[in-house]
Amino acid sequence: MISKEENILFAAEKLFAEKGFEGTSTREISKAANVNISMISYYFGSKEKLYEKLVEYRTNEGQFFAKDILERTDINEWEKMMIIVDKFSSRIREHKCFYRIMQREQLYSENLKIVKYLKNTKLIFLNIYSKILEKGISNGIFKKNPPLYLLHSTISGTLFYASNSKEMYKEFLKNEEPDEVFNQHYYKELTQHIKHILKDLLGYEENK
Repeated sequence: MISKEENILFAAEKLFAEKGFEGTSTREISKAANVNISMISYYFGSKEKLYEKLVEYRTNEGQFFAKDILERTDINEWEKMMIIVDKFSSRIREHKCFYRIMQREQLYSENLKIVKYLKNTKLIFLNIYSKILEKGISNGIFKKNPPLYLLHSTISGTLFYASNSKEMYKEFLKNEEPDEVFNQHYYKELTQHIKHILKDLLGYEENK
Protein backbone atom coordinates (compact mmCIF):
# COMPACT_ATOMS: atom_id res chain seq x y z
CA MET A 1 0.00 0.00 0.00
CA ILE A 2 1.43 3.38 -0.97
CA SER A 3 1.75 6.21 1.52
CA LYS A 4 -0.04 9.55 1.24
CA GLU A 5 3.26 11.15 0.24
CA GLU A 6 3.79 8.60 -2.54
CA ASN A 7 0.20 9.06 -3.71
CA ILE A 8 0.88 12.76 -4.24
CA LEU A 9 4.21 12.04 -5.94
CA PHE A 10 2.67 9.58 -8.40
CA ALA A 11 -0.24 11.89 -9.22
CA ALA A 12 2.19 14.75 -9.82
CA GLU A 13 4.41 12.53 -11.96
CA LYS A 14 1.65 11.94 -14.50
CA LEU A 15 0.78 15.62 -14.67
CA PHE A 16 4.40 16.75 -14.97
CA ALA A 17 4.91 14.27 -17.82
CA GLU A 18 1.84 15.54 -19.64
CA LYS A 19 2.00 19.29 -18.97
CA GLY A 20 5.54 19.99 -17.79
CA PHE A 21 6.53 21.57 -14.49
CA GLU A 22 5.37 25.10 -15.35
CA GLY A 23 2.11 23.88 -16.84
CA THR A 24 1.08 21.92 -13.75
CA SER A 25 -0.54 23.63 -10.76
CA THR A 26 -0.60 22.43 -7.16
CA ARG A 27 -4.39 22.54 -7.35
CA GLU A 28 -4.33 20.06 -10.24
CA ILE A 29 -1.97 17.80 -8.31
CA SER A 30 -4.16 17.86 -5.19
CA LYS A 31 -7.24 17.05 -7.28
CA ALA A 32 -5.50 14.15 -9.06
CA ALA A 33 -4.22 12.79 -5.74
CA ASN A 34 -7.61 13.38 -4.09
CA VAL A 35 -6.07 15.30 -1.19
CA ASN A 36 -6.44 18.79 0.23
CA ILE A 37 -4.03 21.26 -1.39
CA SER A 38 -2.54 21.99 2.04
CA MET A 39 -1.15 18.41 2.10
CA ILE A 40 1.32 19.35 -0.66
CA SER A 41 2.75 22.09 1.54
CA TYR A 42 2.73 19.76 4.55
CA TYR A 43 4.72 16.98 2.85
CA PHE A 44 6.86 18.94 0.40
CA GLY A 45 6.72 22.66 1.13
CA SER A 46 6.28 23.74 -2.50
CA LYS A 47 5.69 22.46 -6.02
CA GLU A 48 9.42 22.77 -6.78
CA LYS A 49 10.35 20.70 -3.72
CA LEU A 50 7.75 18.10 -4.71
CA TYR A 51 9.32 17.93 -8.17
CA GLU A 52 12.78 17.49 -6.69
CA LYS A 53 11.51 14.77 -4.34
CA LEU A 54 10.00 12.89 -7.28
CA VAL A 55 13.32 12.93 -9.14
CA GLU A 56 15.18 11.82 -6.00
CA TYR A 57 12.66 9.03 -5.34
CA ARG A 58 12.79 7.53 -8.83
CA THR A 59 16.55 7.89 -9.33
CA ASN A 60 17.22 6.23 -5.97
CA GLU A 61 15.05 3.28 -7.04
CA GLY A 62 17.20 2.78 -10.14
CA GLN A 63 20.44 3.05 -8.24
CA PHE A 64 19.38 0.52 -5.62
CA PHE A 65 18.52 -2.22 -8.13
CA ALA A 66 21.82 -1.75 -9.98
CA LYS A 67 23.90 -1.80 -6.80
CA ASP A 68 22.14 -4.97 -5.62
CA ILE A 69 22.99 -6.70 -8.90
CA LEU A 70 26.62 -5.58 -8.68
CA GLU A 71 27.02 -7.13 -5.24
CA ARG A 72 25.64 -10.55 -6.19
CA THR A 73 28.14 -13.43 -6.07
CA ASP A 74 25.93 -16.17 -7.54
CA ILE A 75 26.14 -14.91 -11.14
CA ASN A 76 28.95 -13.86 -13.48
CA GLU A 77 29.58 -10.46 -15.03
CA TRP A 78 27.75 -11.22 -18.27
CA GLU A 79 24.66 -12.29 -16.34
CA LYS A 80 24.84 -9.09 -14.30
CA MET A 81 24.87 -7.00 -17.47
CA MET A 82 21.89 -8.91 -18.83
CA ILE A 83 19.85 -8.41 -15.65
CA ILE A 84 20.63 -4.67 -15.69
CA VAL A 85 19.40 -4.42 -19.29
CA ASP A 86 16.19 -6.32 -18.41
CA LYS A 87 15.56 -4.21 -15.31
CA PHE A 88 16.34 -0.94 -17.07
CA SER A 89 14.00 -1.82 -19.93
CA SER A 90 11.23 -2.76 -17.49
CA ARG A 91 11.63 0.49 -15.58
CA ILE A 92 11.39 2.59 -18.74
CA ARG A 93 8.26 0.71 -19.74
CA GLU A 94 6.64 0.83 -16.28
CA HIS A 95 7.65 4.40 -15.43
CA LYS A 96 7.34 6.01 -18.84
CA CYS A 97 5.98 9.23 -17.33
CA PHE A 98 9.07 9.73 -15.21
CA TYR A 99 11.51 9.00 -18.03
CA ARG A 100 9.63 11.41 -20.26
CA ILE A 101 10.14 14.05 -17.58
CA MET A 102 13.84 13.20 -17.26
CA GLN A 103 14.55 13.48 -20.95
CA ARG A 104 12.92 16.90 -20.95
CA GLU A 105 14.98 17.89 -17.91
CA GLN A 106 18.25 16.86 -19.55
CA LEU A 107 17.58 19.36 -22.30
CA TYR A 108 15.91 22.27 -20.52
CA SER A 109 16.36 22.04 -16.74
CA GLU A 110 17.36 25.19 -14.88
CA ASN A 111 16.96 23.48 -11.49
CA LEU A 112 20.52 22.87 -10.30
CA LYS A 113 19.42 20.27 -7.76
CA ILE A 114 17.78 18.15 -10.46
CA VAL A 115 20.77 18.59 -12.76
CA LYS A 116 22.93 17.28 -9.91
CA TYR A 117 20.62 14.28 -9.34
CA LEU A 118 20.78 13.35 -13.02
CA LYS A 119 24.56 13.74 -13.21
CA ASN A 120 25.10 11.66 -10.06
CA THR A 121 22.81 8.91 -11.36
CA LYS A 122 24.76 8.70 -14.62
CA LEU A 123 28.05 8.61 -12.73
CA ILE A 124 26.78 5.82 -10.48
CA PHE A 125 25.83 3.71 -13.50
CA LEU A 126 29.18 4.44 -15.16
CA ASN A 127 30.96 3.24 -12.03
CA ILE A 128 28.81 0.11 -11.90
CA TYR A 129 29.49 -0.70 -15.55
CA SER A 130 33.18 0.00 -14.96
CA LYS A 131 33.38 -2.50 -12.10
CA ILE A 132 31.47 -5.17 -14.04
CA LEU A 133 33.64 -4.64 -17.12
CA GLU A 134 36.91 -4.66 -15.18
CA LYS A 135 36.04 -7.84 -13.30
CA GLY A 136 34.60 -9.50 -16.40
CA ILE A 137 37.86 -8.92 -18.28
CA SER A 138 39.92 -10.09 -15.29
CA ASN A 139 37.87 -13.31 -15.04
CA GLY A 140 38.03 -13.96 -18.78
CA ILE A 141 34.28 -13.47 -19.24
CA PHE A 142 34.82 -10.55 -21.62
CA LYS A 143 37.45 -10.54 -24.37
CA LYS A 144 37.01 -6.89 -25.39
CA ASN A 145 37.27 -3.63 -23.49
CA PRO A 146 35.03 -1.05 -25.22
CA PRO A 147 35.06 2.64 -24.21
CA LEU A 148 32.97 2.82 -21.05
CA TYR A 149 31.05 5.95 -22.05
CA LEU A 150 29.98 4.29 -25.31
CA LEU A 151 28.86 1.18 -23.44
CA HIS A 152 26.68 3.36 -21.21
CA SER A 153 25.36 5.31 -24.20
CA THR A 154 24.56 2.11 -26.10
CA ILE A 155 22.36 0.81 -23.30
CA SER A 156 20.58 3.95 -22.12
CA GLY A 157 20.54 5.76 -25.47
CA THR A 158 19.04 2.82 -27.35
CA LEU A 159 16.41 2.21 -24.68
CA PHE A 160 15.34 5.86 -24.52
CA TYR A 161 15.23 6.40 -28.28
CA ALA A 162 13.32 3.19 -28.94
CA SER A 163 10.87 3.91 -26.14
CA ASN A 164 10.19 7.42 -27.46
CA SER A 165 9.72 6.10 -31.00
CA LYS A 166 7.49 3.14 -30.13
CA GLU A 167 4.27 4.61 -31.52
CA MET A 168 5.97 5.64 -34.75
CA TYR A 169 7.38 2.14 -35.23
CA LYS A 170 3.97 0.61 -34.52
CA GLU A 171 2.49 2.78 -37.26
CA PHE A 172 5.39 2.03 -39.64
CA LEU A 173 4.94 -1.72 -39.11
CA LYS A 174 1.18 -1.35 -39.67
CA ASN A 175 0.77 -3.32 -36.46
CA GLU A 176 -2.86 -3.46 -35.30
CA GLU A 177 -2.31 -5.45 -32.11
CA PRO A 178 -3.64 -3.98 -28.85
CA ASP A 179 -1.03 -1.71 -27.29
CA GLU A 180 -0.31 -4.05 -24.38
CA VAL A 181 0.37 -6.98 -26.72
CA PHE A 182 2.55 -4.88 -29.00
CA ASN A 183 4.44 -3.41 -26.04
CA GLN A 184 5.25 -6.86 -24.72
CA HIS A 185 6.73 -7.99 -28.06
CA TYR A 186 8.40 -4.63 -28.67
CA TYR A 187 10.31 -4.45 -25.40
CA LYS A 188 11.27 -8.11 -25.60
CA GLU A 189 12.82 -7.56 -29.04
CA LEU A 190 14.42 -4.32 -27.86
CA THR A 191 16.19 -5.92 -24.90
CA GLN A 192 17.32 -8.85 -27.06
CA HIS A 193 18.71 -6.41 -29.62
CA ILE A 194 20.76 -4.61 -26.95
CA LYS A 195 22.03 -7.92 -25.59
CA HIS A 196 23.23 -8.97 -29.04
CA ILE A 197 25.08 -5.67 -29.42
CA LEU A 198 26.67 -6.02 -25.97
CA LYS A 199 27.76 -9.57 -26.71
CA ASP A 200 29.77 -8.29 -29.66
CA LEU A 201 31.04 -5.16 -27.88
CA LEU A 202 32.24 -7.16 -24.88
CA GLY A 203 33.52 -10.15 -26.83
CA TYR A 204 31.42 -12.53 -24.76
CA GLU A 205 31.24 -16.14 -25.90
CA GLU A 206 28.72 -18.51 -24.38
CA ASN A 207 29.87 -21.82 -22.87
CA LYS A 208 33.48 -20.67 -22.75
